[in-house]
Amino acid sequence: MGVSMHDASVGVFRARLRSLSHVLAKGEENAAERKIDPQAFLQARLAPDMFPLVGQVRIASDHAKGASLRLAGRELVPFEDNEVTFADLQARISRTVELLDGLSPEEFEGSETREIVLRLGSRERVFAGQDYLLNFAVPNFYFHVTTAYAILRHNGVPIGKRDFLHAG
Repeated sequence: MGVSMHDASVGVFRARLRSLSHVLAKGEENAAERKIDPQAFLQARLAPDMFPLVGQVRIASDHAKGASLRLAGRELVPFEDNEVTFADLQARISRTVELLDGLSPEEFEGSETREIVLRLGSRERVFAGQDYLLNFAVPNFYFHVTTAYAILRHNGVPIGKRDFLHAG
């Protein structure tokens, strides 16, 4: 038996969100140890035209829940983008994982061919479920999780690949 769409989405998103939670905890701890205002990390960016750390975490969360809900044939669940602290980001990750945990493998049956329609600004993109997951949702999710990791690493938080891959 091959990998199910549930495992390829919910399973992957859940694992990496737990890793992101671990990396954020290390960032918060490092800020306290170095007596750095946590906002210095939370508002840090890799480039002026990129989102800061808080934005990267929000978008990673949005991709995880949005992709999973779309593939399960469920309505999207909006979260307010009002996180300003490490605790807020941890709560958002927890809410996202809780939402993912509520999706059953049965809801994903046939989702590899389910039509997924995204509205991106004034454009509309239509995907088959598997193409959406593998070539849009997962790459976007990893981009934002990796960027969040890179922001903290760039700011001197002592994290490495083991932290990024943390199984939690």
